[in-house]
Amino acid sequence: MTLSAMTLWRCRDRSLDLRLPQVMGILNVTPDSFSDGGRHLNVDAALARAATLVAEGAAIIDVGGESTRPGAADVPLQQEIDRVVPVIERITARMDVAVSVDTSKLAVMQAAVAAGACIVNDVRALRADGAKAWAASAGVGVCLMHMQGEPRTMQTRPQYRDVVEEVFDFLRAERAASMAAGIDAAAIVVDPGIGFGKTRAHNVALLRRLPRFADLSCPRLIGLSRKGLIGDLLGGRPVAERLYGGLGLAAYAVGKGVSLVRTHDVGPTADVLRCLAAVMTPGLEGNEIVPPLGARG
Repeated sequence: MTLSAMTLWRCRDRSLDLRLPQVMGILNVTPDSFSDGGRHLNVDAALARAATLVAEGAAIIDVGGESTRPGAADVPLQQEIDRVVPVIERITARMDVAVSVDTSKLAVMQAAVAAGACIVNDVRALRADGAKAWAASAGVGVCLMHMQGEPRTMQTRPQYRDVVEEVFDFLRAERAASMAAGIDAAAIVVDPGIGFGKTRAHNVALLRRLPRFADLSCPRLIGLSRKGLIGDLLGGRPVAERLYGGLGLAAYAVGKGVSLVRTHDVGPTADVLRCLAAVMTPGLEGNEIVPPLGARG
């Protein structure tokens, strides 16, 4: 594994610089996402939100047309395409930012990439028939996430013998299968899937042992924003009161080697990561101005 494969994420015609931690901004164009459902269904509203996320420091806009919250219902294929494609087309026509599509359906991946997306963020780790082979031929960046079960049922008594080793083994196997299908190693990022088929104890164990995932020799992404774990750790806080807990966990994760943070709250997260970069980056003396996040190649 070359150094560049750990510090650059190759995504079609872009190479995202991961020498500093980067932010993936969430843009849900759904009526039922747990935090911001219904706010960006209109294309103009979604475009305005994307512009705000870019201005706040997002290197990637992650567009999703189907909620994956616990208990979420399936969305018909054409409806998901109709939600994400016009938004992706408008973003890529007007903004210099990498666009990701958050989906597990091959046809949605194909339509989104045709519209301008360069990354596929899949909670099912490209396990749909033909998804890995297509991703290889398209040259997209991919994020492989671990999830036990399906969104409707994933929080119904999830069980593991050793959650860290089982998630690690899953991600290692899916990464190997992706490369066997022809996906460039430098195009692959992994995500342990906090909150996806895991109890509070499972999530805490994964966070405590994040350095274990460095053995996968690829960049790591984590999504913690506004999740139930934060509410639980703070004694039942509602979604609207989870920002500071999420920022603390994001800072912790980056300190443990995570390269990308997926969040609804891009501005505050980018500020935290920029300050972390100032004190964590070798060669900086502390008095330099750290370049804004969102640097793109």
